[in-house]
Amino acid sequence: MDYIVRATDKDNKIRIFAALTTDMVEMARKTHNTTPVATAALGRTLTATSIMGTMMKSDKDKLTITIKGNGPIGSIVAVSNSKGVVKGYVSNPDVDVPLKYEGKLDVSAAVGKEGSLTVIKDLGLKKPYIGKYELVSGEIAEDFTAYFAHSEQQPSAVALGVLVDVDYSVKAAGGFIVQLMPDASEEVITTLENNLSKMEPISTLIDKGKTPEDIIAIVLDGLEYNILEKHNVKFECDCSRERIEKALITLGENTLSEILHEDKKAEVVCHFCNEKYQFSEKQLKNIIENMG
Repeated sequence: MDYIVRATDKDNKIRIFAALTTDMVEMARKTHNTTPVATAALGRTLTATSIMGTMMKSDKDKLTITIKGNGPIGSIVAVSNSKGVVKGYVSNPDVDVPLKYEGKLDVSAAVGKEGSLTVIKDLGLKKPYIGKYELVSGEIAEDFTAYFAHSEQQPSAVALGVLVDVDYSVKAAGGFIVQLMPDASEEVITTLENNLSKMEPISTLIDKGKTPEDIIAIVLDGLEYNILEKHNVKFECDCSRERIEKALITLGENTLSEILHEDKKAEVVCHFCNEKYQFSEKQLKNIIENMG
């Protein structure tokens, strides 16, 4: 079972969220039949989005992340609720780019180094919070680090990893986000930086069986800390026929009448889970009549 753990050091100068997301990313891979590099890109984004989802307070809060680079994968979209339950997709799940050194997946080449990372937080206010920052590498973790520093003025270190097996399934996935509070001492910062510089890649640690609790112990080695909460997380779409019907209504009466006249039916596919919803001629007529 995938989960996220939140902890702080004893003086509340550092907070850290560590996640195991292997099952979540595998579910996304199966849903979208992604190539290994698309699995890695989507998996890293889903992991970060899930962690950031758990940073929100209210049950109705919603977070949407869009990464739009100039690479062949197109857009990566991920949505989380405050429980860290996510859904997401990539525009081109069939993307293929040459491997890097030692057979490593080249996520940056798939995503592209130019573009933007956009964060939309719907916190139940009149207007959602929208933060945006340009991509720095297309590797995703570095892009989130830059986003936090510039758009939220929050010094952070972000690590995200997905290890894809020879059969294309997800062998290990997870990540962490560690953030400094404004009055963190130089001593604490130095300890943290030293720990981060010595760490193995996050996907390697998870592949070796390290848990989110183990990862927190590595990142905060030498510091006293408290584990505050644990969230079970997963990949799950919340689409329904009712929601799809509402989406059809937003097309407007004229457009729906054209569809009815030309096709006599409609098929709507959910981007997030590929579920197909069929609407017959009679059902379309009913929707149009109810709009009037």
